[in-house]
Amino acid sequence: MLIDFALIILVALLLNYVFTLVKLPGILGMIFTGILLGPSVFDLVNPEVATFLQEFKTVALIVILIRAGLGINKQTLHKVGRPAINMSFIPGVLEGTTVMLIAHYVLGFSFIEGGILGFIIAAVSPAVVVPAMLDLKDKGYGQKKEVPTLVLAGASVDDVFAITIFGVFTGLAAGNAIDYGHIFWSVPVGIALGALLGALIGLALVVFFKKYHIRDTKKVIIFMIVAVVFYEFTEWETLKEFVPLAGLLGIMAIGFMILEKYNKLANRLSVKFNKVWVLAEILLFVYIGTEVQISQLNASLIGIGLLILLLGLTARSIGVWLSLIGSDLNTKERIFSVIAYLPKATVQAAIGAVPLTLIGEGKLGDVTTGTGQTILALAVLSIVVTAPIGAIGIKLFGPHLLEKSE
Repeated sequence: MLIDFALIILVALLLNYVFTLVKLPGILGMIFTGILLGPSVFDLVNPEVATFLQEFKTVALIVILIRAGLGINKQTLHKVGRPAINMSFIPGVLEGTTVMLIAHYVLGFSFIEGGILGFIIAAVSPAVVVPAMLDLKDKGYGQKKEVPTLVLAGASVDDVFAITIFGVFTGLAAGNAIDYGHIFWSVPVGIALGALLGALIGLALVVFFKKYHIRDTKKVIIFMIVAVVFYEFTEWETLKEFVPLAGLLGIMAIGFMILEKYNKLANRLSVKFNKVWVLAEILLFVYIGTEVQISQLNASLIGIGLLILLLGLTARSIGVWLSLIGSDLNTKERIFSVIAYLPKATVQAAIGAVPLTLIGEGKLGDVTTGTGQTILALAVLSIVVTAPIGAIGIKLFGPHLLEKSE
């Protein structure tokens, strides 16, 4: 098992260096490592290691969002407020609906099956977007109007809407009664409660850290444990049936509150979490690569799949543009925001195979195994196509479209 981890890290570092050498984002090398070592090619990843990577993915996402929260202050939040709220649901809803309609008329899916596909594909990837935005922030790009913060704030909530609506369609397929009134109030309330609980936890950590003087390394460990427990609490199925708490947003709120109330500590913790991210980044993107099942793709489906993705991304881009109406972003900054909202990976890797599993368990009514395989194949295609395009687009166009602050 240790040899497997050594191999994964070694190959990931090597391919990261190679991709960086040819001016491509290093994360593509890490994703390619997962594809290469995973079941798609050489199948060298031990099942126990694969299970660990799947669990560690959550830890890596938490590290990203803690880093993001530690870099967002009250003034920044005020700047990005309304546009960030718009970007958290308008682009995803437009894309998911577009994919649903195209799947119905092109693939012959029912509207329910199309909705399941549409809102698997609709979720943007915080795993790709957030670290890229943090990198641009660190380099001073877009700071004047807080464009990177706007994108990462919207992306951290986008998944809540996509996964919630996906759950509605799987419920409809299973023949369950759907309480639309409950969904209407529970999603915004869940987002608000997630942020509020995160802020309260952040405040409690500030009080604790001021009272007990311990090493920053131990503070990082405590912070991580608290954040993981909080996230697992928000993923509790019984709770999600009542109100889907926005766990990722809540974790950002923890960091935000520490920055607001204990700025000096927040800066020190940020340095520590930057170091933790070095390993977390490798394991996260290798995991995404191992979840890409190339065998699910076939030539006849790729053409139709690319058309569906293109039209869906076009709808998403229109949604981003609509979300920014009335903001002070110029044309270049809006174009960048469109590019930054393209990558997909995290949600598609996590739930792309869920419909197929539910079909096998007889929980999706009349939805066939063939439909489930098509949904999985298109989820894989969305990762293979959009993760590289989005990552390259952000790296290539970010410095040209965003103003750099001195």
